[in-house]
Amino acid sequence: MSRGELDALERQLEARDPDVRLMIQIRDDVPGAFEAMVARYQDRLVGVLFHVVGNQEEAEDLSQDVFLRVYKARKGYRPKAKFSTWLFTIANNLAMNHARDKGRKPAASLGVGGAADESQAGAPAFAVPGREKTASAQMRQVELSEVVREAVAVLGEDQKMAVLLSKFEEMSYAEIGQVMNRSPAAVKSLLARARNELRERLEPYLEADAPAPKPRAAGG
Repeated sequence: MSRGELDALERQLEARDPDVRLMIQIRDDVPGAFEAMVARYQDRLVGVLFHVVGNQEEAEDLSQDVFLRVYKARKGYRPKAKFSTWLFTIANNLAMNHARDKGRKPAASLGVGGAADESQAGAPAFAVPGREKTASAQMRQVELSEVVREAVAVLGEDQKMAVLLSKFEEMSYAEIGQVMNRSPAAVKSLLARARNELRERLEPYLEADAPAPKPRAAGG
């Protein structure tokens, strides 16, 4: 891509994406810009990274590494995609390297009933919609969220990251593909396999939790 094409792409992305504008301010050393970016993305990064590495402290440490790399790279920043795509590409690479260095499945320590563990404190749970608002129903929803968390924890690393980016960041197949260096078709296939695996793992639990059918009225 020529310098002129890069300049045109930068102008387009800057006009469309406020986070690109913020990163350009960071590149230009505008006071407070870096702090604003950290405040905007800290919780989002930790939320995704926690579900990948399975430990709150490690997720927070990794998020700090992401921000450090962003700051060090600021002077050479030339936007070629949405800022969030670039940021989560860095996060994905760090998380995958971390998982390989640990020599274990990233979230193997997660399990039903583990929400009280300090390693999970403050981490976002997977939301499971429910109709009832009673105390027992709310407790049941928390329990189901933990079951979902456990099911996600045993997915492959690539599957897990794709699911998290799709759910938490609402990224498209193309955006997830940019983060994970895959084609949109490959991401679609990856997510389909992950959803099928989640469905298989959760189906017995959901069937056991389903209400009994109402009896039909006489003569109906």
